[in-house]
Amino acid sequence: MNKYGFRIRTKGGMMVENLLVQARDRPEAERKINQVYYQCEIIDCEEVTPTLKKEGLDLEDVISLINKQGRGEP
Repeated sequence: MNKYGFRIRTKGGMMVENLLVQARDRPEAERKINQVYYQCEIIDCEEVTPTLKKEGLDLEDVISLINKQGRGEP
């Protein structure tokens, strides 16, 4: 599943930005937006790439922590 960011103009003319939708592909994401915002105009759509968070520690991180503790650094 991918995330898509939308900028739309509603039927009433209001601009709505930063709408995030999770979908398999762009047509499915647009369909979901149109279900919530009936007869909206899609101004912009971008696939949002997730930023990966580093989980856990590797060997270099552990060595770095040990060295910091040995020097009295917080």
